[in-house]
Amino acid sequence: MAAAISSPPSARDEARGAAAVEELTEAGFSDVIFHQLEVTDAQSIARLAGFLKARFGRLDILVNNAAIGGVETLPVQDPSGEKFSGMDVRQRAEWMWKHCRETCDAAKTGVQTNYYGTKNVTEALLPLLQASSDGRIVNVSSDFGLLSHFSNEKLKQELNDVEKLTEERLDEVLAMYLRDFEAGEVEARGWPMYFSAYKVAKAAMNAYSRVLARRHPELRVSCAHPGYVKTDMTRHSGLLTPEEGASNVVKVALLPEGGATGVFFALGQEAPFV
Repeated sequence: MAAAISSPPSARDEARGAAAVEELTEAGFSDVIFHQLEVTDAQSIARLAGFLKARFGRLDILVNNAAIGGVETLPVQDPSGEKFSGMDVRQRAEWMWKHCRETCDAAKTGVQTNYYGTKNVTEALLPLLQASSDGRIVNVSSDFGLLSHFSNEKLKQELNDVEKLTEERLDEVLAMYLRDFEAGEVEARGWPMYFSAYKVAKAAMNAYSRVLARRHPELRVSCAHPGYVKTDMTRHSGLLTPEEGASNVVKVALLPEGGATGVFFALGQEAPFV
């Protein structure tokens, strides 16, 4: 692993991306380049892939961090994070749940962004990762994506059987989930409850990562749960700062060469998918 890293971050919002580059540059980081990316837009993905190929010819590390909550958020009187002082993780999550609602449109968008967005970006950049001598993929996941959230034991076992699981079957599973969601049968069919679409999409992303690791043993593919982070998506209810969460992901991205692939990390430590 080289000591110096050229880092091209991406984001949907070009203004926020440019601001991030300026902040990193002022902090003393050099060779930071921004490129706009909308993970649900095939043309945007293609533009990024073309830019990276022309500029670098290869990609050493891909960190897939784009995600949404898969719910509609409800307005709150106090948007600051001060109200969470003294709350534990469970209480904060309960507050989050009380201030959102699950809808079919939000569930579909959540699956499209959190699973297919990650998958489509990864597939588009695979040739560049394969051009690296030590290509790595880190898919930012969550403990909400653990299979323990599924009460359907058959489905849980299927998603955990990476020797038999295929990407085509994952497509079928996600389509089945969305049908059950629309029919109001999420609980009856044994799907995760509470932030259901987020949990299902992250579980599918974890499974895809393991299938990808099996399909491409020359790459290092990992899933990383950064912790409960104070972000716009968590409405700043998290326990960790963005810097602390990012550190847990970077630890995984920069692990020594020759390590395991197709594994899950929680707070920087290897952990089970279940």
